[in-house]
Order: sequence, then structure tokens, then C-alpha cells
Amino acid sequence: MSAVADIVQRGLYADELVVGARYAHRPGRTATEADNVVFSSITMNTQALHLDAAFSATQPFGQRLMNSMWTLATMVGASVTQITQGTLVAQLGLTDVSFPAPLFHGDTLYTDTEILEVRRSGSRPGQGVVTMRHTGRNQDEVVVATATRVALMWMRPEEES
Repeated sequence: MSAVADIVQRGLYADELVVGARYAHRPGRTATEADNVVFSSITMNTQALHLDAAFSATQPFGQRLMNSMWTLATMVGASVTQITQGTLVAQLGLTDVSFPAPLFHGDTLYTDTEILEVRRSGSRPGQGVVTMRHTGRNQDEVVVATATRVALMWMRPEEES
């Protein structure tokens, strides 16, 4: 038997998160036309601004926009490995979602997460409520999306505390 312990990749427990800490989730994710068409199609979003190049060329941005829900989902997904993998109980809500600039095919989305608040749950022993802000920027550092997320997360097991 090996003397080396198995190391299981996981996110952080609620009580391991520090208010004010900022996590840079890397690598980024380059948005593709396929991402946009597949995501828009499977979510039944037929918005021409995502799917119709000729129509979109006549609109203010002059090209198709990435589906904003893809952008939001990708920002949340980018945070999983560092923050919530195996430590999330449930997502409680998303607020203050905004898309101040467009994301296009070929742009790369980089996500950062700031921890805003951490508190023990008053009704769920061993769990905590974490509020975090996700910020998505393109390759030119332009903010393309922000969202505040509240999650119910596990606290460290007693034997690890």
C-alpha cells in the first residue's frame, strides 16, 4: 500500500472562502459560431441576432451576438473547478445580471469571481451561504457580463476544521 494519499480535486468549502478574495478562472473560453448556434437551438432561442448573419449585419453591432445566456452559463461554469466542485449544495439565485458590452464569435471570455459574503446557514447545519460576483471580460479587458450569485455550500467536515 502506498504512503501517498489520494488527492481529490474539489472546490472550496464555504468556510475556506475569504470575503474580498478574487479568483481568476483560466484558461478563458473562446466563443465559437457552433457554441452560439447549438446553445441557441437547444434552449429554443430563435433570436435572429444569434442565428441570422444577414439580418444581424443590418443591426447596430453589424454581426451576430453571442447568446447572453451562453455568456452567463459559461461564466458560472468557469468558476466550478476553483470554487464549487463537490462543495456546492444548491444555487440559490442570480441577481444584478448585466451585459454592458457584446460578445462575438471569436472573442475569448475570461471570468473572475469575487467573494462578497460568507455566512453559516441558520437553518441547515454544516452548510453556508456564499454570495459572489462573476465578471466576464473579453480579450481586450472589456466587461461583457456581470452577475451576483448566491450559493448554498458545504462547510468543512468536522474532522477537517
